[in-house]
Amino acid sequence: MHSALRLFFPVQLAVAAFLIAGCASQPQGIQQARLDGAARIQSEPPGDYFIGRRYYKRDYKFWGFVRSPGQPWKTAKLVMLNEQGRLAPDRELGQLGSDNNYEYKLYGSFTGQTVYEPASNGFYPEFELKAYEMRSISPGNIYRTPGATDPSRRVIAQPY
Repeated sequence: MHSALRLFFPVQLAVAAFLIAGCASQPQGIQQARLDGAARIQSEPPGDYFIGRRYYKRDYKFWGFVRSPGQPWKTAKLVMLNEQGRLAPDRELGQLGSDNNYEYKLYGSFTGQTVYEPASNGFYPEFELKAYEMRSISPGNIYRTPGATDPSRRVIAQPY
């Protein structure tokens, strides 16, 4: 029995080393992308604006995620957009959802109101849009859930 354990232990070590090596190489690129994204966020100048990421879902009426400059995406709030001062970019174009996953510099403010969205049965803070600037039409991934930006998926992902 003792000799069988001596044979089994090196096999366990080899398997463990293989698994660790495989795990270490795959997330390295993902980890680097997250580090690069965090560095970009930290370099955002403070100011009277917000960063918004459009999160279009066919069945829901929320607009997307909004965060303060310099803050990580995990602090972002999924918002309902008040368009009385300015229409959302996709609505201005008459192409609802055409800007899914685009990133914007948003000017406006949270109104302090909470809005009910019936399809998700959720309550979301209201953001009153005054103006916007396009930041990117292909920004880096901010979601943990694969396929999070698919407009037909009913799953509501959270940014990390």
